[in-house]
Amino acid sequence: MKYKVAVLGATGIVGQRFVQLLVNHPWFKISALAASERRIGKRYGNEVDWIVSQDVPKEVRDIEMVPIDPKHIDADIVFSALPSDVAREIEPKFAKEGFVVASNASAFRMEEDVPLVIPEVNPDHLGLIEVQKRKRNWDGFIVTNPNCTTIALVITLKPLMNLGLRSVKVATMQALSGAGYPGVPSLAITDNIIPFIKNEEEKVQTETLKLLGKFNGERVEFADIKVSASCHRVPVIDGHLEAVWAEFNKNISVDEVKEAFESLEPLDLPTSPEKVIVIREEQDRPQPRLDRNAGNGMSVVVGRIRKDDDNSVKYILLGHNTIRGAAGASILNAELIVKEKMI
Repeated sequence: MKYKVAVLGATGIVGQRFVQLLVNHPWFKISALAASERRIGKRYGNEVDWIVSQDVPKEVRDIEMVPIDPKHIDADIVFSALPSDVAREIEPKFAKEGFVVASNASAFRMEEDVPLVIPEVNPDHLGLIEVQKRKRNWDGFIVTNPNCTTIALVITLKPLMNLGLRSVKVATMQALSGAGYPGVPSLAITDNIIPFIKNEEEKVQTETLKLLGKFNGERVEFADIKVSASCHRVPVIDGHLEAVWAEFNKNISVDEVKEAFESLEPLDLPTSPEKVIVIREEQDRPQPRLDRNAGNGMSVVVGRIRKDDDNSVKYILLGHNTIRGAAGASILNAELIVKEKMI
């Protein structure tokens, strides 16, 4: 049996990634694609400005798009690639009607009763589902994945928590696809770097603390670490590169950090990569063009791991922002929900 799934906001970059990853998925079958009013009733292949691969998959080209409304969608799970302001209004309507909403939108990430989940990091936070359903009197529920920058960072921080992580500083070099389509004007980004991304630093600094926090049965107690971020847009299509400085409560060696990274185990789920964190030993890796598709875009690649001082290390990480950082993250969350029999 395959679960019927729908994609809300199916024509944007993240919506396209959802479609690409869900075609031929072993557990899920696309039953509906929903988009803006002007596209309703039109064939997906004729309407989408497809940019995530060479061609629109033939399996979805002739699907007629439907309204973003629970009354028009027959599905068990809806994947939300909606803008945050639209998601704030729409997603609760689906949850109230009994749908599982796996959302990539930021609208509900920091709500006290909404799980913000990376399956390899904090699967126990799915315990908030019952809290959410009870408090909101919903038959369904909303589960969110973090911001694309946060996901890659936190995957590397989780194993470092056991070493006594105290504070983190991160400087990001973020790809153009993170701004959506058509995104950043070419005359603004060509031969240029833009040292500001609205709300990005705040998301990294707050979402990280929730993800690394402890679920006490009713809410998440945020992690007691300090996080400081500076975020920048660079002329790369896909792949967020991040420079990280991690400070600990004690003297830490590079070998201890590498062992910690290696200890993060993959999950037995269809979208999970064979290695969650891939360590590159070359002095000039990772690089977006060479490494963003590691683990089918679901691995985080780490390199240049080195001492900063006795109690700190620094390293470079790379994550594919529209796969592991967006659509792939929501799909992995949905797979975990299925495996845990929460649907």
